[in-house]
Amino acid sequence: MRHLPTRTTRRRVVGALATALLCTTGLTAPEALAAPAPTGAPASPALADGLALTPPMGFNNWNSTHCRAEFNETMVKGIADLFVEKGLKDAGYQYVNLDDCWALPSRDADGKLVPDPVRFPNGIKAVADYIHAKGLKLGIYTSAGTKTCDSVGFPGALGHEYSDARQFADWDVDYLKYDNCNNQGVDAKQRYTTMRDALKATGRPIVYSLCEWGENKPWEWASDVGHLWRTTGDISDNWASMLSILKQNLPLAPHAGPGHWNDPDMLEVGNGGMTDTEYRSHFSMWSVMAAPLLIGSDLRKASAATFDILDNKEVIAVDQDPLGKQGTVLSSEGGRWVVAKEMKDGSRTVALFNETGSAQHIATTTAAVGLPAAHGYTLRDLWQHRSYNTAGAISATVPAHGTVLVRVSADRHWAKNPPAVELGLDGSPLVEAGKPVSLTSAVTDLGRTPARHVSVALSGPTGWKAAATSPSTAGTVRTGHSLRTKWRVTVPEGTTAGSYDLTLRATYRSPTGIRTESVLPLTVSVVVAPPSGVSHLGDLPWLSTTNGFGPVERNTSNGESAAGDGHPITLGGVVYAKGLGAHAPSAVEYYTGKRCRTVTADVGVDDEKGAKGTVAFEIWADGALVASTGVLTNAMPAQPVSADVTGAQVVRLVVTDGGDGVDSDHADWADARLTC
Repeated sequence: MRHLPTRTTRRRVVGALATALLCTTGLTAPEALAAPAPTGAPASPALADGLALTPPMGFNNWNSTHCRAEFNETMVKGIADLFVEKGLKDAGYQYVNLDDCWALPSRDADGKLVPDPVRFPNGIKAVADYIHAKGLKLGIYTSAGTKTCDSVGFPGALGHEYSDARQFADWDVDYLKYDNCNNQGVDAKQRYTTMRDALKATGRPIVYSLCEWGENKPWEWASDVGHLWRTTGDISDNWASMLSILKQNLPLAPHAGPGHWNDPDMLEVGNGGMTDTEYRSHFSMWSVMAAPLLIGSDLRKASAATFDILDNKEVIAVDQDPLGKQGTVLSSEGGRWVVAKEMKDGSRTVALFNETGSAQHIATTTAAVGLPAAHGYTLRDLWQHRSYNTAGAISATVPAHGTVLVRVSADRHWAKNPPAVELGLDGSPLVEAGKPVSLTSAVTDLGRTPARHVSVALSGPTGWKAAATSPSTAGTVRTGHSLRTKWRVTVPEGTTAGSYDLTLRATYRSPTGIRTESVLPLTVSVVVAPPSGVSHLGDLPWLSTTNGFGPVERNTSNGESAAGDGHPITLGGVVYAKGLGAHAPSAVEYYTGKRCRTVTADVGVDDEKGAKGTVAFEIWADGALVASTGVLTNAMPAQPVSADVTGAQVVRLVVTDGGDGVDSDHADWADARLTC
């Protein structure tokens, strides 16, 4: 948890956040994450008021503005304008929701809430009128405590539920987000039920969102209290946070349905902390989980790519399917996830989700996802917006951190579509400049019909050479068969270390003559062999990093926010000039090229966190755990750790939260050294 002067400082990130990296690092058996979810229907019937029969869609300002001055009436109206202008309203987005900081810090003499006259000079009712005139709805925020979550301490609704609900209704509010800060230890169910009753007493239909962070398992008791409930702590705009929240929410599928939804928090799409590939995964997985889709980016600044993601109506239709089923996990071995969602029309939406840092083959079948036996099936790719036929295989090579999202049906018209093919590329994604590497591509026919006149090409950046050393064409590739082509790829001497794009492209024709092109974008890393002798890891280039808050820092502690905001690494009063500053959950990968022998470091929780913080350190060599410390606390002195990494191509330094949740887990790899 971040200890900064923002609303997120008082929000606990629940203990399961530590699982963010576990499938990737091997620290938890992936099979455990795919185990059967809790069984049985929710303990109480859903609210029978006809609200939120599909997951709410809209906007909330918090992720993009927090409490900054830019959150004001002009911004809110501008978002409503863009909903209409950009087609988001037509796509299903309807709620424009205000978060914390809309009010003055004190109530008036009558105990009423007072809108901030600087932010909202015309009051909340005027904003509601503007939004309603566009055919949209307004949401508002408060907390089930004496104050809200921002450090300023705006008035919460505890003890004022009926008065505040009346004000919201008088302002024509349509949605209430009810937070959990400063709750004075009052029973959660009691606090949230009181506001439910207060809202009901107004007579106005108001969607009720319980932002309880999952602390008291609201999925077990809140289906007759609210329309949706947060299942986790706050999301952050980074891959580790999104992944952690996804893993916490997936097992709760039995508790979701029309009028009562699991809420894994708002969307970060477009805020800049993830790649477009990662944002597509974020949007895909939230839709498969039937999660509320609340845009968290400032649409006034959004890129075309952001709008393309948010406005994908085929993906939105998955989220908004009236059957209201949340997708369930079929498998997750090695970070290769298959999640299937039953749809009202009998089809299945299937997410092939790759949490790992390299392309992965992920596969299932129509039988495994629950479709009936049929001679052929139609497979619709919801990001490509193309339809194919399949004999029953649902399979793809999924780029790193990517998701292939398909909707599959037993369709008697399957034969009008070209056969689905899978492209794949075998071989190490790590290459050294000037040294040729051998790769093998495969074009596999998954369809009921053969692929004809098949041709495949591999290309890279300007100056790279990719030469086929075996046939790259075939007259026919039959169902279940592949065209395999060997390639010799050479990276020019002097190429800078880093990630580069390769593109595998295949063209083929269906038996009816339909020409189809299939493209697989891939990433390879140009790496530099580590120098001989002893090197400080804080000075060497890494392959990749993931981190709980902020980036991993070189030779300073972790500052939780922007790069370079850390302090001198300090453990037990000893200051270290070199090392890595991380925040659980974290992983840092280095290319060692089978040339190195040992990794050593002094590890612990940085002194800057006082008595807080519990972590565990681990060193992995090519997927094998070779050293670990057990749980360390801030009260413990620095612990030496050493690992034999002889013969490893990649070394990974991992920090977990010690099993008690992420709170002040500033983890230092002090004086970390690599001997080669």
